[in-house]
Amino acid sequence: MAICFSLRPIPSLPLLLTEARRPAARCSLTAAASPKSRLLSLIADQDRGLKTQRDPSTLSSIIAAIDDMAALGSDMVTTDGPLLSATWRLLWTTEKEQLFIIENARWFGTAAGDVLQVIDVDRGVLNNVITFPPDGVFFVRSTIQIASEQRVNFKFTSAVLRGKSWEVPLPPFGQGWFESVYIDDEIRVVKDIRGDYLIVDRAPYDWKE
Repeated sequence: MAICFSLRPIPSLPLLLTEARRPAARCSLTAAASPKSRLLSLIADQDRGLKTQRDPSTLSSIIAAIDDMAALGSDMVTTDGPLLSATWRLLWTTEKEQLFIIENARWFGTAAGDVLQVIDVDRGVLNNVITFPPDGVFFVRSTIQIASEQRVNFKFTSAVLRGKSWEVPLPPFGQGWFESVYIDDEIRVVKDIRGDYLIVDRAPYDWKE
């Protein structure tokens, strides 16, 4: 029986040293951070969504990036109390009512300040807040109930338009649900019952009535 040997070229010493010095591949959080970085980059100059309303191409890109974030967060439990309870500050949205108020805040003699979503899971409450510096605020109170690992049901209970020395109560209106499809210690990405999207970050303060 013939015995055959495969003769392979032996790498030179310089090549061996080069291979030895080559860093091992890293998988850490780089791949996971990519969709988040892309999403934040896409919304950075969109004026909380005002510019996106007039730019279908950018809107499509942002929604695609949101879908990537949803895939990244598909196994997350995003309704856990300590994680979800916070004062969240609006970065970007498609919600027409919020954008209308932000765009037309001049009616109140000011520009819209922070737009917030204040959630307390343990107490079962949510406040949607639009501030009008220095003293104005419009907020809607809601009750919430955890429906699943990512879905929260809500029901509006009352609304208030408040100035420095006056307050106008408004009737409650509506109910629905939202899903936090991604959450971490910096941002939260949300889809809701109407097909709107919301991207918020953790505000550096706690809002109180």
